[in-house]
Amino acid sequence: MSFDSAQLALSLPLLVVAAGGLLVLLLEAFSGTPARDEHGGRSYLAVAALITLAIATYAAVGQWAEAETPKAIYGGMFAVDRFALFVDVVLFAGAALAVLLAGGFLRTHRFEFGEFYALVLLGTAGAVMLVHANDLVALFIGLETMSLAVYVLTGSWRRSARSSEAAMKYFLVGAFASALLVYGIALVYGTTGTTNLSSLGGLAKGTGGAVMQEPLFLIGSFLIIAGLAFKIAAVPFHMWAPDAYEGAPTPVTAFMAAAVKAAGFATIVRLFTVAYGRPSLTFGAGGWASICAVLAILTMSLGNLAALRQDNVKRMLAWSSIAHAGYILVGVVAMARAGDDARGPILYYLLAYTLTTAGSFGVVAWIGSRGDERQNVDDWAGLAARHPAAALAMTVLLLSLGGFPPTAGFFAKFYIFRVALSQPGLISLVLIAIANSLVSVFYYLRVVTAMYFREAHRPFAPVRASGMTAGLIIATVGTLALGLAPGWVIELASKATLLGK
Repeated sequence: MSFDSAQLALSLPLLVVAAGGLLVLLLEAFSGTPARDEHGGRSYLAVAALITLAIATYAAVGQWAEAETPKAIYGGMFAVDRFALFVDVVLFAGAALAVLLAGGFLRTHRFEFGEFYALVLLGTAGAVMLVHANDLVALFIGLETMSLAVYVLTGSWRRSARSSEAAMKYFLVGAFASALLVYGIALVYGTTGTTNLSSLGGLAKGTGGAVMQEPLFLIGSFLIIAGLAFKIAAVPFHMWAPDAYEGAPTPVTAFMAAAVKAAGFATIVRLFTVAYGRPSLTFGAGGWASICAVLAILTMSLGNLAALRQDNVKRMLAWSSIAHAGYILVGVVAMARAGDDARGPILYYLLAYTLTTAGSFGVVAWIGSRGDERQNVDDWAGLAARHPAAALAMTVLLLSLGGFPPTAGFFAKFYIFRVALSQPGLISLVLIAIANSLVSVFYYLRVVTAMYFREAHRPFAPVRASGMTAGLIIATVGTLALGLAPGWVIELASKATLLGK
């Protein structure tokens, strides 16, 4: 395997964000501020992280034209194509919003430390590696790099018992998911002799496809699907999400809900398109599309029904995140037959969801002062009278999550459902998704009702930080902009070619 300059240039977005994470770590280590001074400001580290993400975004955008023809690098271990570059930008946007939201929140609650920003960058590097992985081994390395960083971020609020508990639960369940994934990879390799996704796809299309019907290969494939389902919090592999989302520092929750889920779904799309694209491996008995259809129904239904019972806003948004995984799975099922026509809507959904969910968790982080996070719905009463701009932002973001026009969330669901309806046999799945979307309106409007139609029973003391304000403005305006002008984004996403399709 050669590492020439051309291949290094093609991996520039990954190299930039990884190098930036290491640089931020060194800046923290050699700065004048004591490493364990939890009261010191570290805004310069947040600025360094944002500059890193901006450079990485520029590098990804600069490769767009050249990536019209997908390329395999490092001996076929990684792919450089428009699909991966589009998701790279989504990941960088999610990470940037998390960094913007973090500074003021960490200082207010007095546990700011420089490693936080380095971990966000290194976790993003793992997500980028995961998105570009064209080999099951590279996929596992990227997944673990991302996951290890997020485990530590989840427990970074060292004085909070909930944060430590959330990190432990997330770590234990994540380790179990990783074990399933590794075992599945071993079985696939044992039956086919390869872990390369393109090689598996070629095997499925050729005369050797019979090996992919062997029991050990199918068991291995199911284990891989289960391991990835843990990462996107699909039912019944969702049990870690509500506790982890609630216990983690809120900016970390935003990063988990946006970037981690986007990377997980991008990996699923690449795996199913490149390695399992053969029709007999889709809607046949035990095929992956049939499995995804069942997961979609379970995930949407349980996510929304559980969210109805939540009085804690973070837990409600956590269950909402699970439900949204079900909606995206509808697009994954449609992709089995629609192919390229479904990948564009999936990418649009990932971008819209990243902006919307990061922004909504951002408002949750903004509204709470030290020792009083205001996470219950009752705590939001009267917010519109005291802080109308924050209430308006949260209303827009919640309406987007519920799928109201003219927000990005409406068109995200519209494009997904439309492509699914165009495929025979998926009408019932779309009707279930629409019914679930209607159910979700109730618990989103509970928060809106509390903000606008109930009196405040105690004063608000929100976080005052320019970075957090900027993040909320970007997320809210971006959500509206994607809804008012969705055409150019969906057109761009439809051009996101994929290696080995």
